[in-house]
Amino acid sequence: MTKKPIASLIAALLASPALAFEPFTITDIRVEGIQRTEAGTVFGYLPVKVGDVMTDERAADAVKRLFGTGFFKDVRLEIDGGVLVVLVEERPAIAAIDFVGLKAFDKDQLRKGLKDVGLAESRIFDRALVERAEQELKRQYLSQGYYAVQITTTVTPLERNRVGINFNVQEGEIARIKQINIIGTKAFDEDDLLDLFVLRTPGWFTWYTKNDQYSKQKLTGDLETLRSHYLDRGYLEFNVESTQVAISPDKQDIYITINVSEGNKYAVSSVKLAGELLLPEDELIKLVKIMPGESYSREKLTESTKAIGDRLGNEGYAFANVNAAPEVDKERHEVAFTIFVDPGRRVYVRRINVTGNARTRDEVVRREMRQMEASWYDGDKINKSRTRVDRLGYFDEVAIETPAVAGTTDQVDVNINVKERPTGSLALGVGFSSTEKITLSGSIQQQNLFGTGNSLGLSVNTSKVNTVYSLSYTNPYSTVDGVSRGVDLYHRKYDNTSLTSVATYAARSSGGGLRFGIPISEDDTINLGLAYDKTKLKVDSTSLQRYQDYVSEFGDTNTTLLGSFNWSRQTVDSRFYPTRGYIQSVGIETALPGGNLRYYKLSYQQQRFFPLSKKVTLALNGEFGYANGYAGYQLPFFKNYYAGGIGSVRSYEPGSLGPVDASTDQRLGGNRRLILNGELLVPMPGTGLDKSIRLGAFIDGGQVWGADDEVDLSTLRYSYGVVLAWSSPIGPLKFSFGQPINKKEGDKIQRLQFQMGTVF
Repeated sequence: MTKKPIASLIAALLASPALAFEPFTITDIRVEGIQRTEAGTVFGYLPVKVGDVMTDERAADAVKRLFGTGFFKDVRLEIDGGVLVVLVEERPAIAAIDFVGLKAFDKDQLRKGLKDVGLAESRIFDRALVERAEQELKRQYLSQGYYAVQITTTVTPLERNRVGINFNVQEGEIARIKQINIIGTKAFDEDDLLDLFVLRTPGWFTWYTKNDQYSKQKLTGDLETLRSHYLDRGYLEFNVESTQVAISPDKQDIYITINVSEGNKYAVSSVKLAGELLLPEDELIKLVKIMPGESYSREKLTESTKAIGDRLGNEGYAFANVNAAPEVDKERHEVAFTIFVDPGRRVYVRRINVTGNARTRDEVVRREMRQMEASWYDGDKINKSRTRVDRLGYFDEVAIETPAVAGTTDQVDVNINVKERPTGSLALGVGFSSTEKITLSGSIQQQNLFGTGNSLGLSVNTSKVNTVYSLSYTNPYSTVDGVSRGVDLYHRKYDNTSLTSVATYAARSSGGGLRFGIPISEDDTINLGLAYDKTKLKVDSTSLQRYQDYVSEFGDTNTTLLGSFNWSRQTVDSRFYPTRGYIQSVGIETALPGGNLRYYKLSYQQQRFFPLSKKVTLALNGEFGYANGYAGYQLPFFKNYYAGGIGSVRSYEPGSLGPVDASTDQRLGGNRRLILNGELLVPMPGTGLDKSIRLGAFIDGGQVWGADDEVDLSTLRYSYGVVLAWSSPIGPLKFSFGQPINKKEGDKIQRLQFQMGTVF
């Protein structure tokens, strides 16, 4: 029977109500032309089956559906008697995708990205997708500063109806910022304004920061920085008129021109409050940072409205609306502000939700919350809660949101989202020194044991001279009131009898103790401790005479019942990366009756942190220690203070400062110690505001004095240098490289120093 084409008649069918063929009943369906596609796939898309009546509408629908699959570039329908014949021509499949000349991006990552949008090996070839992929690849190069990039895409037909796709890339060189000009500046020097920018011309560190490469986002940020600089200094009418970014003909140099209008400098003529104040006006006006007679400052005005809003938030008005309306006098160049206060409705907290804590139990976070459920919203308590959770040290990030409860006007939820950090560490180390030779060390520390907030630590440190084994456990909430309880056990051995260059002695100590921390306010804690220690000394004829005399008088075995008391206040905003606040502590450690030693040690320490900007933090530390014997006893020589090293005065060898035995050059330590430190810390360039790795400059000072010495500040040793602090996966690390300022004869210098652990 003669085949009759149906597809060719569809156009005529759509144009005329007359039928292109007589409807017929389908007795069979045959598919021709398929190579990779299963016949069942074609049958699945057809809107008809054997036994149906074939009409012109169904024929048009069948062609449309098969084209819609994207598998075929041609579809025809024919009639062979009562048999419907489907003739298709398949689109080619992609055999391979390759890149030539690619350096800036990883090939595998690009292939994965193309696969996500449907362009991958064994997939159906679609030229539209290839063109989109080419444009996206070019866009990625342009975003990285490769403005001279050229991409040529080649599609090569292969056997078995397949194609190979090749992206040939000529990257060229990265375009650099050649010049940045600010037109219209009069009040400030152009160079000073350009120093505010992130974008800059090539310099010493731009190879690392990439800030000499143009970025629209960075330029937008720089323009806002420029605007803030003017608005914070009285230029109320400042405006960026236009910005032009031009590229050289060879597409290697970028020129940025910024046209600004400074306007006149305005002073504040008056500031008044209006609206529903709720609180006494005298109290609110004290929160206003901008005063009449001062130059206008957007920063101070924003701080003022925020401070008033926060104060109302402390009273439960979480959605207080505080806005400043200006009245500008252009003739006198003055501006008056009326701060309108709309407290809104007082709200309370419905529920506190904790998210992001996969390991840490909810109760560990909740017990630090000072904002309670079903109580009035209090902004201060919410901020204090965030700070307390951050101080735990279990989380890299702590964020709090207070969304309104849907369908209510007087309720909010407190959503606290945390990003957990590894709180367990396993550290192994091998070291070498001229005095202790080979040193092996290892420690296991878990600050958040099983997510309970309890900490457990086991450490081993062994060398030819020192061996230490210690175990500690702390429960920070042994009572619901936040009283902490800790247990410590240790065994130490010190033996320098193998070192012939110094006077020798050996000591073996074992002991343990209990300690309690009692919070007496939000920021103040009293720590009490009671420990037992047994130390056995060993001296010989090569030991210092003072060591031999001590053993002769007090014996070679000493037992100590050690009591300790410490008061501390902590207001810092973070445990690991503090930027503001202080830590202050006063303590006493004393040998109590019950042992055969009598001595005490007094200590005072204060650390302060000042945020000089969003990125720069100034850290200051000062500490003083005093020790002595009592009741006719002297201070045991093995309880002396020492100084020098990365924990005290950097650039000097650990423990090398203070009294020295003239005959052996051995450092004796002393009963008084003074340490002063200053650090200026910034995030590592190129890491944004990430504080986990920071660079800094330091200046240290300190000294140790013996019982027979006068405290003479002129004998302090000073040093300066650079420091790198990294909160690494294996624990906090600190490196320093420094130079002594007032080195004296006999001082032992160690310019490069390293330490693991949380130290100032």
